[in-house]
Amino acid sequence: MNPVASLQTSAAYAQGIATPQATADLAKAQAQGREFEGVFLATMLNQMFSGLKTDGPFHGGHAEEQFRGILVEEMGNSIAKAGGIGIADAVARELIAIQEGNGR
Repeated sequence: MNPVASLQTSAAYAQGIATPQATADLAKAQAQGREFEGVFLATMLNQMFSGLKTDGPFHGGHAEEQFRGILVEEMGNSIAKAGGIGIADAVARELIAIQEGNGR
């Protein structure tokens, strides 16, 4: 099933009353899901890269450590934007369910 289509089974979409507010809430939930997945993936990638030595032609150093952190963060965000591993969809579904449960 298409992840976006599964998100659209919220009460507003099921009743056929996709208001602008419901559409905006869905977009926000999807963005927050992608952001969470990007942070999660960056954390995983950071652990993977932590054991690598920096013996390359420039001999590592403090600047390479700083650059590696930025690189890993961007890699995580890039993977999440390209479809990720499915965490973003689950987070977005939960956020929508929480909103519906609070009577928003």
